[in-house]
Order: sequence, then C-alpha cells, then structure tokens
Amino acid sequence: MWIFGSESFISVVSDRDNQKNLLVRARCAGHIEHLFPKAKVFQIEGSDYQFRALVSRKAVAEMVAKQVGSIEYDNFKNSIRDPAYHSACREVWGVMYDLQETGLRSHSLL
Repeated sequence: MWIFGSESFISVVSDRDNQKNLLVRARCAGHIEHLFPKAKVFQIEGSDYQFRALVSRKAVAEMVAKQVGSIEYDNFKNSIRDPAYHSACREVWGVMYDLQETGLRSHSLL
C-alpha cells in the first residue's frame, strides 16, 4: 500500500518474518520518522526503498486513522510544503489522471 501524506510518502508491505508487523518503507529520509517517531529506521543502500522500519499492524492502522482524522485541506497537492515532494506528487497526480482519461475506461477496477 502506498500512503501519501502532506509531509511524507511511505510504502507498507507485510513483514515476511512476522505477520504481526508491517514493513514500512520510504525513499526519503525522515518520512518514516514523521509518521512513526519511535520507529527504529534502518537503511539499505541501493535498494528501491532505502529507509525501512518494522512497525506493528496496530500502530500502522492507528497512524492511518490519525492522519485521516486530521485532514483540514481541501486540495491535497496544495497542502505539501516541500518543493521537491510537491513536484513528485504532481507527477504522480498526472500519471493517475492519464490513467483515468485513457486506461480506466477500458480496465474497470470493479
């Protein structure tokens, strides 16, 4: 699962060794810590997600609920302050818009 927030982008996948945990991954330093201040982040140089942390499923679920509950913006992209992250999110928005306009009509997700 990809989770985009105003301050961070993370990818969350199952921990292969412990189903009680999830592996939270990030491409940018500080993104995991922003969402999980107590997480023990480790780095794997050269991996597609360089920053990683094992987090309990419960903690991830609580973080998602907290993030959703704190939404005050009416435009997600405008809530992003970091210029480089804002640019990246605009590109993702464009790719998904193109999918809506060209691919989604022929590939229903339902």
